[in-house]
Amino acid sequence: MIGDRIEVNIAGGLDIELPRMVHVRQKFKTQKVANVSQTVAEQFKRAEVRAGIKPGMRIALGVGSRGIANIAECVKQVVAELKALGAEPFVFPAMGSHGGATAEGQRQVLEDYGVVESYIGCPIRSSLEVVELGQVDGMPVYMDKLASEADGFAFVCRVKPHTNFRAPIESGIVKMMTIGMGKITGATQLHTHGMDAFGELLPKAARFIMSKKKFLFGVGMVENAADETALIEAVPAEQLWEREPVLQAKAKEMMARLYFDEVDVLIIETMGKNISGSGFDPNITGRNSRFIEWNMKPLVKKIVVLGLTPETHGNATGVGLADVITMRLYKELDIAKTYTNVIASTYLDGAVVPMIMNTDEDAIRLAAKTVVRIKPQDCKIVRIRNTLELVDIQVSEPLMAQVRANPNLFEVVGEPQPLKFDARGVIYPMLAPAHEKAHA
Repeated sequence: MIGDRIEVNIAGGLDIELPRMVHVRQKFKTQKVANVSQTVAEQFKRAEVRAGIKPGMRIALGVGSRGIANIAECVKQVVAELKALGAEPFVFPAMGSHGGATAEGQRQVLEDYGVVESYIGCPIRSSLEVVELGQVDGMPVYMDKLASEADGFAFVCRVKPHTNFRAPIESGIVKMMTIGMGKITGATQLHTHGMDAFGELLPKAARFIMSKKKFLFGVGMVENAADETALIEAVPAEQLWEREPVLQAKAKEMMARLYFDEVDVLIIETMGKNISGSGFDPNITGRNSRFIEWNMKPLVKKIVVLGLTPETHGNATGVGLADVITMRLYKELDIAKTYTNVIASTYLDGAVVPMIMNTDEDAIRLAAKTVVRIKPQDCKIVRIRNTLELVDIQVSEPLMAQVRANPNLFEVVGEPQPLKFDARGVIYPMLAPAHEKAHA
């Protein structure tokens, strides 16, 4: 282990001129669900959603490890609808190897999102024990044992583009059913085949599970570019293969992005499993693990990550995709949780520790100093809170010509100002986003 500080001899030091930054608002189409509980209730009025739910049924409701907008409220309403139909639901974590791959750790992840028994109105039953349902093409297929003993199972999840492969079905109900519900045993087994095979492998495994156990429905939540709930749809089992690709396509349409083709330095304030399976989303940064074909923009030359979210509990999976991190991030990193998750994924570079700088200021200055053929003061720098919050960002003055030339994509909010750091070298917060100010 390293100490509290690293002393390194950097030729010329880090006393360099950085460009000034400007608060800019990116413009996206942001349709939004007005009332989450009411929307869920409306979905359960559909006969095809209610059809398989009978009085007295014990229903296992899987919930995952992502920080999904309004997830607790959505789960609460789904539980209420099931109970109104006479069912006896319980929630179980469907999150593969996350939460340190322990029962208590996975329960804690749910509770951090507000999914607690007293709020949702039903028990939470967390276990890492699985049963093997059989084999698909010689591959064992696993399922949470508690869920397998229920009369039926269902999910509440977000439908979104995956961080490592492209297919009609990516992250969503099918992934929850196979990788999430399979716990660390099932997740590891599937990952050994490579994520590039997931487009065919996960649907095949899901069909097999559905042939063995009673899948009822999945409540798919799609978010807009402002990290808000854009739509909610309850997808009954018989409509899964038709509707999940539709929801996936809508998620891609509404997903935020950075409106730049090339960035010299991308500053990410926080990363974590609640933000993305990769800590920070390759769909946004344009950068992915080694050996994964990934033709996404922007082209980012240097990525700096300053810290971890509290919700990730030290799980820094994906940190290896960064170039520079801070000492405070390094000290927040839980090696055991990170290794558990990364080993299950098989992409070991996700746990590689990047270059560590003592402070936020040093990390940013080092990144700017080491961009080749560009003077630090001329660097195209973008600063974001995380890869989910991309409406309010900061960009450096060398990018402002592009910003001003595209008023349909950008709104200039602030005046040019230097990046500000406190006496400890910690960066000052960005101004509050517009939606936060509105609720202040």
